[in-house]
Amino acid sequence: MHDLGFLFWSAWKRWYDLYGGESVRETVITAGQTMGLRFREKGGYLRSFVAEDSLFIDIMMNVGIVFYAAQQTGDADLLNRAHTHCRTTRRFLVRGDGSTAHEGIFDLATGEFLRQSTHQGLRGDSAWARGLAWALYGFGTACGMTGEPAYYDTAARCAGFYLANTCFSGPDAGVPPNDFDDRETPLLYDSSAAAVAACGFFNLADLSRDALSAEAYRGAAFSILETLTGPDYLADGTAGWEGILKHGVYHRAKGLGVDESVMWGEYFFVEALDRALGLLEKA
Repeated sequence: MHDLGFLFWSAWKRWYDLYGGESVRETVITAGQTMGLRFREKGGYLRSFVAEDSLFIDIMMNVGIVFYAAQQTGDADLLNRAHTHCRTTRRFLVRGDGSTAHEGIFDLATGEFLRQSTHQGLRGDSAWARGLAWALYGFGTACGMTGEPAYYDTAARCAGFYLANTCFSGPDAGVPPNDFDDRETPLLYDSSAAAVAACGFFNLADLSRDALSAEAYRGAAFSILETLTGPDYLADGTAGWEGILKHGVYHRAKGLGVDESVMWGEYFFVEALDRALGLLEKA
């Protein structure tokens, strides 16, 4: 399945970074190599778990482990697969305005791109917020691991769309709706998308060569965290709540995990807090 990066980078790679251990490193490498087996030559992408013809924007959060495995082993073919996936995603799922599609569908016989689609957004042509956050974070990670300027530019475009289309005032400051094209009242916000985006903004700030841009990205991340640590989103004051961060969304279309705590929201919220505390300690 296509979430091997989520599973092994978020646990085993963090473990290795903290404590070392050759067997732990080898496990991370094996996960990246296994992820690389999902690559389809026709189309040039790592296929999603849904079908052979399906490319998800989420996979940008998993491609980092493929880069890692390729770099650690010197595997040029695996490295090319990771780069090709990023380029395909950039071309077909990231739009000119910096918004993103959730899914791309390809012709299996020819590799031709057919259309944008979605499973969790409103429509194939809408902008599902968590998907945008995956792209913001994922392309920034790809840039950090490879130095490829096009990946930074893509992450920056996604960040620009987020900043231009998310309200940064009021009780939901910095938290996007589940889909940027949603016009329902009241809006359904997704705190997990905000947590992922905060991490992505911190990454972009570190990568940026422009001091003003870096300051703006860090400011956005801290604004998001200020909201998420407030009483409307932090669950510590809600008796019986099973989670840390309220108002997350898993799958709106299926009615699963809507306005609840979700595991990736918790994880990236804590990661963003860790990044913020590290910056404050250096200040």
